[in-house]
Amino acid sequence: MKKLFAIILTLVLLSVAAMPSFAQGRDYRRNRVYNSRSYYDYRYNNRSFWDKHRDKLTVAGGAAGGALLGAILGGKKGAAIGALAGGGGGALYTYKVRNRYRRY
Repeated sequence: MKKLFAIILTLVLLSVAAMPSFAQGRDYRRNRVYNSRSYYDYRYNNRSFWDKHRDKLTVAGGAAGGALLGAILGGKKGAAIGALAGGGGGALYTYKVRNRYRRY
């Protein structure tokens, strides 16, 4: 039983670590003119749900992943701690790390 649990946990962690490699890249050099002082181009009206709520969804995904792992490992208390840790990690990634090396 312990080996099965360890294998499942390892596969979950590897799949979560591989998720950023499947993310869709953005091409900032298309035919649109971007304002270099703003993060989003609000003149583009046909934005998808992901484009409109990208930051919130990234933080919520981190919190959900942390809650899931916390619930597996520690029950209700572990889920709460995991949700806080995952949400904090998602916010840290969203607002500090993600745009560090943007190419224009």
